[in-house]
Amino acid sequence: MTEEFITNNVNETKKIAAELSSSLKGGETVALFGDLGAGKTYFVKGLAEGLGFTGEVTSPTFNIVNEYLGGKFDIYHFDMYRITGWDDLDSTGFFEYISSGGITVTEWSENVENALSDDSIRVYITKTDENKRKIVIKR
Repeated sequence: MTEEFITNNVNETKKIAAELSSSLKGGETVALFGDLGAGKTYFVKGLAEGLGFTGEVTSPTFNIVNEYLGGKFDIYHFDMYRITGWDDLDSTGFFEYISSGGITVTEWSENVENALSDDSIRVYITKTDENKRKIVIKR
């Protein structure tokens, strides 16, 4: 199933993510694709809010993974920008996280496409102008 949306601001982007979160049952991987500044982290904020997480959601650029605990499901938010191979990916704990029953969200999924399962939810975010985004969700 493929869904397409156009959002006009970050709140609309977050709302689409929150709507997606309502269909999650635990154990899913949500793989985000998009250029720098596309809105991937805002999408994760909306997903986390939709799952009842009330803390701060930030880009895990320097940490590789941020854990958001305390919502409906634990969320493991990865930044795969600097991942260049299987050894790098394995050292992040990625494979342990995806089997934990929580929701694993990956930014820069282009870098780990071969490690994603066929049933991963793929979210493509394209910046169409300063505020507008095209979001394509493939399940």
